[in-house]
Formats: sequence, structure tokens, C-alpha cells
Amino acid sequence: MTASPQKRPAPRPVSELRDVYDFLDEVRLRSSMFLRRSSLLDLQSILYGYRVASEIHGALSMTDFEHFGPFSEWLWPRLGMRYASALGWAVEIERAAEAAGTPAVDLFFELVDEFRAEPVR
Repeated sequence: MTASPQKRPAPRPVSELRDVYDFLDEVRLRSSMFLRRSSLLDLQSILYGYRVASEIHGALSMTDFEHFGPFSEWLWPRLGMRYASALGWAVEIERAAEAAGTPAVDLFFELVDEFRAEPVR
């Protein structure tokens, strides 16, 4: 007897998402729907657009994933880098993933999980 495949949760409407992390949960479930060729540069662009739209509409601005934001500051030492990269977190995670032989999107979400698990910065 074969096990039945697990069903993924249905996509949530944007109106049900509370914050950027809810959006990232949707990307995690269906990364190929959001990211061409699993490009973290695409994700970085989406998150930049999210921040801009938040500011335009008067919502609290999400800064965690800005070029030199909290995630980046946390990331550099985690990747063994002594200094911030001008190329940004997406490029550096893709480089680290290639060196490790792992998909960049998978590494990104592992790192996000670690970042979120740490005490508030």
C-alpha cells in the first residue's frame, strides 16, 4: 500500500496575510509560482516592492529584508563574512547555496527560520 501524498494548504488570499512573514510562508509553499528559476534576486525585488507599497499606503514599513537591514546584518557573520556585501543578501545566499550544492530558495528559508528564532534584535 502506498502512502497518499500530503496535500498542500490552499493559497491564502492576500487580504488574509498579516505581514511579510505570512507572504514568505506563501512563497515557501509555492516558490516556483513567485520566483522565476528560483531566483532570490526576484524575491529581493518583490520584498523591496512590498516595502515601498507599505510606505505609500501608510502601513508600518517592513525593514527586515532591506539591503542593509536586520536580516542582512545578521546574515553576514552567519555566512562567514567579516563585512557587509554591496551585492546584497540574495546574491550572497545564492553563492553560499551553490558552494554547498543546495537550492538557494531552500537555504534562504532555512536562514529566515534561524533569523526569526533568535531573540528580538
